[in-house]
Amino acid sequence: MTNTNQLPLFRSATGDDLAGVTALLEHAKLPLAGVAEMFAREASQFVVAIGADNSADVVAVAGVEVCCDNALLRSVAVRDDWRQQGLGALLVQRAVCEAEARGIRALYLLTMTAEHYFPRFGFETISRDSVPLEIAETLEFKSACPASTVAMSKSLESV
Repeated sequence: MTNTNQLPLFRSATGDDLAGVTALLEHAKLPLAGVAEMFAREASQFVVAIGADNSADVVAVAGVEVCCDNALLRSVAVRDDWRQQGLGALLVQRAVCEAEARGIRALYLLTMTAEHYFPRFGFETISRDSVPLEIAETLEFKSACPASTVAMSKSLESV
């Protein structure tokens, strides 16, 4: 299905979205480690964009894996035919807002290809060694992403 140039519907994911999210992440070559477990615990940790044609097609996704007072921004992907329209930016902004609303102190992420994309949202490159233990213990950090991935963080605490 191609993009009809209508904005998609953004909403919290439900259990019914797991197959669409998984397919999109596989196509984007992003790690699936921990995704099914997050859905089983709380599917709403993912924000999805659904095609404007009222289908259930997941056209974009972002996940916020909450770990105590911090969270891991993960699985940010936009379907090819919906790219270059700002959906990724909208998802990241919504994920940041939701993390702030939950009282999260800082967001962390790992990336192999987008280290120049995330600074526009306030993320800074950090050493993987400086990541809090609860983030470092997530499946994505421990096993899904190679040691060569870039770690980034964004403080959500007021200065």
